[in-house]
Amino acid sequence: MQSILNGLAAGWIYILVALGLTLVFGIMNIVQFAHGEIYMLGAYCSYFLIKFYGFSFWIALPLSAFLVGLVGIILERFFFRPFRGRFEPSIIVAVGLMLLLQTIAVVGFGTDTKSMGGIVPGVLKVSGVTLSWDRLIAILVGIILVAALFLLIKKTKTGQAMVAISQDIYAASLQGIDVNRISAFAMVVGCALAAIAGSLMGSIFSTSPFMGTSAITKGIAVIILGGLGSITGAVVGGLILGLIDGLVPLLLSSTMAGIVGFGVIIIVLILRPRGLFGHE
Repeated sequence: MQSILNGLAAGWIYILVALGLTLVFGIMNIVQFAHGEIYMLGAYCSYFLIKFYGFSFWIALPLSAFLVGLVGIILERFFFRPFRGRFEPSIIVAVGLMLLLQTIAVVGFGTDTKSMGGIVPGVLKVSGVTLSWDRLIAILVGIILVAALFLLIKKTKTGQAMVAISQDIYAASLQGIDVNRISAFAMVVGCALAAIAGSLMGSIFSTSPFMGTSAITKGIAVIILGGLGSITGAVVGGLILGLIDGLVPLLLSSTMAGIVGFGVIIIVLILRPRGLFGHE
């Protein structure tokens, strides 16, 4: 049970990263390979707000999401908008941004890992199961944000515009939808979710310039498993991979967790090439 809870905590963080990737891919048809570095920037932003400016984690978390969201506006306007819908050039730009942001982090922050400290000290013990408050909070924050995103998409005009653009960008523009505004909004939301995920992971473990590599690997694995462009698929895929990462090390080893996870993805893609919830 403890391993399951640990896996769920990791799974919800994977989901927040994957949802940002899904939004950007669904609306701009861009695989944002620099998304892991956005996740890393969010962790560093929270770290500096807490350690150097004395903010509590609960103030630093939304502030880092806001600040990194502003970075998303810059990325969308000047780096990705000119290549929207052009798959290969956008990948080159995204990989270039990934290397640029990682290098800036190494030069600016150094290569040493940094700890921002836990959100809430101590652990929760119930019936022999021990779970740190940090992991429990990561689960709760993930659930709340995913529910808020579903409500945004289902109940607001902006959310419906996002759905329309993901289905047919040209038809959506002919209906009067401002594609540029919605694309920028999607990038802001995606970057904010990544920043929150990075902050949560930084509070549980530590922060380093290279933490984005594992995040983007997991995020892409989640959306491939769940289905490209599917928000429901991102949630289900993240939970599956999180549970694998929680349970497999208990039975085999941490190295085998990655092998089993990608093995599951391969099997799913053989049986259903579009992923669990993917569509044409």
